[in-house]
Amino acid sequence: MSALSALVVARNEAARLPGCLAALAFADEIVVVLDRTTDDSRSVAEAAGARVVEGAWAVEGDRRNAGIAACTGPWILEVDADEIVPADLAAEIRATVADSSAARHLIPVDNYIGARLVRHGWGASFGKNAYPGLFRKGAKTWGRERVHPSLTFAGAEGAPLRGRLIHHVDRNLSETIRRLDRYTEARAADLRERGDPDPTSRYVRRFFSRFWKCYVARKGYREGGYGLVLAALAGLYPLVSHLKAKYEKE
Repeated sequence: MSALSALVVARNEAARLPGCLAALAFADEIVVVLDRTTDDSRSVAEAAGARVVEGAWAVEGDRRNAGIAACTGPWILEVDADEIVPADLAAEIRATVADSSAARHLIPVDNYIGARLVRHGWGASFGKNAYPGLFRKGAKTWGRERVHPSLTFAGAEGAPLRGRLIHHVDRNLSETIRRLDRYTEARAADLRERGDPDPTSRYVRRFFSRFWKCYVARKGYREGGYGLVLAALAGLYPLVSHLKAKYEKE
């Protein structure tokens, strides 16, 4: 059976790491990358038998690539500290790495806000319905963006898995809304760094197109007020990032 490395990249996640790491016990090794961490995350990770890599990375893609480089297995499962791998998904992952000839597989995700399962209406800026979380080492590279880094792939994609990852996105809607400020700060820094040639009018149009995509095409309306908030945030994310880059200075 092919060896499997489980990778968790975290910053000050001592409260959520125990549950995440306990669910990864099926892996052959667990690697925890801690970025500028000041809480007890290191001791929590070591108590779970994980190998810890500590550092300081201003760019999200860099710290994720550092984590991938630290893994020793030919297959890597990448999860975040707020995510749990249920037993059925764990068994499917082990079976997949034993038999798959592909380079990567998508993992479906169940996103929770508090106790509420929110299946519809997610935009890429605030939640993921599926992601390429199971991959061969060397098959996935993160880009050098501060938030929502781009991805470069090598090799063929295999069939998506059936089991679903549990993602505790936020504790409540207030926390979801506060993420808009953090994410747009990081995105604005990327825009200032590379230059942003697009006029504000384009971002205004994108607000409406992204809102429609999340609320209508992705059926966010089925989630009631949750879907309405997610669609609005998805539309605001590029617009507010652009305005911060244009009018604010680091």
